[in-house]
Amino acid sequence: MKSVKIEGTRRSELGKKATRHIRSEQQVPAVIYGGKEIIHFSAPIMAFRTLVYTPEFQIAEITIDGTTYRTIMKDLQFDVITDELMHVDFLELVDGQKVIANLPLNFVGQPVGVKVGGRLELKMKSLKVRTYPRYLVEHIEVKIDDLELHGNIRVQDVVAENMEIMNSPRIPIASVVTTRALRQAADTAAAEEAAAKK
Repeated sequence: MKSVKIEGTRRSELGKKATRHIRSEQQVPAVIYGGKEIIHFSAPIMAFRTLVYTPEFQIAEITIDGTTYRTIMKDLQFDVITDELMHVDFLELVDGQKVIANLPLNFVGQPVGVKVGGRLELKMKSLKVRTYPRYLVEHIEVKIDDLELHGNIRVQDVVAENMEIMNSPRIPIASVVTTRALRQAADTAAAEEAAAKK
């Protein structure tokens, strides 16, 4: 399981003025909740980069005053004008306490429907799951070799051990659709067959 290490400084002042001062020093205010206490801290904006700007699911190991907290990122706030990172929420991972997380999907294989000329359309990039911290993984693997033309893989088809998938089971996550070339070939074949019957 990939993890990112972040060195943070505990915040004692939490008002708007203190927050503005932190941001002016290229620091990002953040909070850890879900454990024994709520911890307000800040860290350099660069420390969050490998965690925020990636589609991968990672554990954030945040060290504050010599104590390291294992967490997952739960929420981000960006400035609407500058798009600069403004605030990050983390959930502390506590053994024996279930968490809800969005895990990326990793599609494996080439669908049989693509081999006969169809086009793969990926409808979802991640699934929301509830599980214990020890079962968290970097991604959920979805095999798509058997996906036929006009076929769908739905949420209910995904196998995720030790996890409760919270998305609606009937939602498609991947489909193989007909391409224009395939439709034209089918139309041509149908026209030729109709002409031959005359």
